[in-house]
Amino acid sequence: MSARPQTPPEFIEHIAAVTAAIAGNPCDASLEERLNRDFPAGGAWFLKAFEMCKLGVAEGWLCGREAGGIKFGRAVKEGDATHGMSVDVVEMTDVVGPHHAHPDGEIDLVMPHDAAAQFDGCGAGWKVYGPASAHNPTVTDGKALILYLLPGGAIEFTRG
Repeated sequence: MSARPQTPPEFIEHIAAVTAAIAGNPCDASLEERLNRDFPAGGAWFLKAFEMCKLGVAEGWLCGREAGGIKFGRAVKEGDATHGMSVDVVEMTDVVGPHHAHPDGEIDLVMPHDAAAQFDGCGAGWKVYGPASAHNPTVTDGKALILYLLPGGAIEFTRG
């Protein structure tokens, strides 16, 4: 059995630019607005993140597991490098994922492979869920990568 390739430091450093900018801010609508303004879809940071994620899936250091038609995996555990946030990436194509709750919130970067693809009704860009929120993550109209940041790495899989 071969070990999963390690997440490259360059990927962690790239994500840390965002986690440094938002550390300590509440997960709310103003954070979503700020992220979409400061790290917009189509901007240099977004495009590099998307390319790194696609490369990570191809090389096997991202989305190394699969269940129910969803590829997924934790790229970075919460810690100092990402300002207390974990980093997970999922690849979904026209599928509803498992219900889960976000005790401390969830910060999602939606990166559609297919232009029409949406994650929970949102196209390319950021979507923020507040503390104590829950959902069945859903991708419609194609394939998308979603990078999500979890404060403290907190997530609870539940029955929806």
